[in-house]
Amino acid sequence: MPEYVLDHHQEGERERLALMSRLLDPMHCGQIERLGVGSGARTLEVGCGNGSVSAWLAGRIAPGGRAVAVDLDLSLAIADVPGLELRQADILAGPVEPGDFDLVTARAVLHHVADAEAAVVNLVASARPGAAVLLIEPDFLPATVAEPPEVRAFWKRWLAWSRGQGIDYFIGRRLPAMLSRLGLQDVEATAQTAHYNGGSGWAVYWRQTVIELRARLVASGKLDDRLIDTFLARCADPAWWTQTIAFTAAAGRVRGE
Repeated sequence: MPEYVLDHHQEGERERLALMSRLLDPMHCGQIERLGVGSGARTLEVGCGNGSVSAWLAGRIAPGGRAVAVDLDLSLAIADVPGLELRQADILAGPVEPGDFDLVTARAVLHHVADAEAAVVNLVASARPGAAVLLIEPDFLPATVAEPPEVRAFWKRWLAWSRGQGIDYFIGRRLPAMLSRLGLQDVEATAQTAHYNGGSGWAVYWRQTVIELRARLVASGKLDDRLIDTFLARCADPAWWTQTIAFTAAAGRVRGE
């Protein structure tokens, strides 16, 4: 797996992950509710980050349920949640527990993984027959046509830098085909794109992310201080409205025995 560019031990990462949870958990939890996961279910979240979704799941599947949250680094994960088991693991190493879970989900994980296809194979293998598999990943298509031109130039260079880091910011559109190729049934997918302005939650998220990575971005030669400062100024301007990511949620069910 490529080095994760936003290491959990970096200054500000706890705050950035908390903001990401506030922005994306409603979509994630809504998709899980739509899949009908309830009390007594066994659930697995891979790449749990701070564990906010799995903490919510632990409450939803009580009583009698079991929520497992997995990450390479659990240092920022919510601890001491009844019914929640935290486990350090790498999804590329194999299924977490073959054929055991009623729901397997991962969000914003696969675009950082060197072999996303292999990771999805292991995710699906962790689910029992009839279980739901839910994947949520970004597609940066909106950023490629962002306005004004200097913002579009920023994203063009950001994407060039991210490709060099092994990050696939266009993986979202490929999720349904991945699940279909593995034989899942009832595969469906939808995408949500936030239209936001400077000073809003998403603008703050991107300011935090870019500031956290600024030294690495400049050192790479892909971006310079002028372009970064221009982008950060836009993120602070309430009159500027934009779109960046279409988050694709793809779900399917493992074939029954």
